[in-house]
Amino acid sequence: QVQLVESGGGLVQAGGSLRLSCAASGRTFSNGVMGWFRQAPGKEREFVVARSGVNIFYADSVKGRFTISRDAAKNTEYLQMNSLEPEDTAVYYCAAGPDSGTYYQARHTESYDYWGQGTQVTVSS
Repeated sequence: QVQLVESGGGLVQAGGSLRLSCAASGRTFSNGVMGWFRQAPGKEREFVVARSGVNIFYADSVKGRFTISRDAAKNTEYLQMNSLEPEDTAVYYCAAGPDSGTYYQARHTESYDYWGQGTQVTVSS
């Protein structure tokens, strides 16, 4: 049984940083796709970043501020978020899928079979 468990969310002031973790169990996705999405109240789920095979894709809104990384030994994906803005406030979800692909595929939720429960990130102004 595959499980993804996020942690690391919280409340931070604008300009601050947070690091989210996504611990996977049940299988590895080193040859597939691991992604982060977020959903703000009243809005659709939005792509943030994905590791797809050897490629990393970032949404324009977070490029230069967010960084995805992985600890293969722990089967854990991380999302380092710097220079946070109030517009980054959302529930953040990690997701995983078995197949790597293009940027177009990585940014769509249909490419992912497994989702975590989400972790709240709130950025105050």
